[in-house]
Amino acid sequence: MTHDELRNYCLKMRGATFDFPFDSTTVVYRVGNKIFALSDTSDNPLRINLKCDPELAILLRSKYKSVIPGYHMNKEHWNTIICDNSIPETEIEWFINHSYELILQKLPRKIRNTILSSGEKNV
Repeated sequence: MTHDELRNYCLKMRGATFDFPFDSTTVVYRVGNKIFALSDTSDNPLRINLKCDPELAILLRSKYKSVIPGYHMNKEHWNTIICDNSIPETEIEWFINHSYELILQKLPRKIRNTILSSGEKNV
């Protein structure tokens, strides 16, 4: 997965936005103003920090050498995925979806319902 592919994939999700709140290279993807993914656009290979269920996070770290505790994040709840072609892209997309869903489900009901009822996905 490339930086452009990550951006395109994340922005297809309902209510997803992105910004650069920390510096000019760290892109943050949000839903309901909460972070579900972040990456440094200068990294090669691409590294993505994603929220993850704590038990699943441990399992993924044991299964893949390129899944490590989240860099600069709560290591219980975040993984860093190193996109070095050792993980199929469909699985990386699943990791992104999982992170997005975890964040979406924690949003206040009114915000979550507004996002889900919008009927439109970002393009």
